[in-house]
Amino acid sequence: MAMNREQKRAMQRAGQVDAEGSPMARDRRQPAKTVRKEERTSPTQFFKEVRSELRKVAWPTREELIRYSIIVLVAIVALTIFVTVLDWIFLKFVQDFLFDSGVDATPAAGLISAASSLPGL
Repeated sequence: MAMNREQKRAMQRAGQVDAEGSPMARDRRQPAKTVRKEERTSPTQFFKEVRSELRKVAWPTREELIRYSIIVLVAIVALTIFVTVLDWIFLKFVQDFLFDSGVDATPAAGLISAASSLPGL
């Protein structure tokens, strides 16, 4: 395989080739051992470990929880108002500039113009 100097040096640093550029024999890793039934923990041991890990968690105080909840609710209301205003602005833009045909779009106007185009009326 033809390699330039940069490729050769990069492969040497990675340990894939020796100084001459020939591939090096790699040590093969042993496959991972499968977990046998005897090595698994029992459900009671699992829940004991879960409980001990949950004791290590830094739980917020009641005041912190209330403060954080208020912050989240205010942020949700503010973002909802923001998205609603943007939606209204885009709606008005689309209605006024993209679909403005200069024709009265009320249903009664359509009926009057359709009736006036009938012969004999």
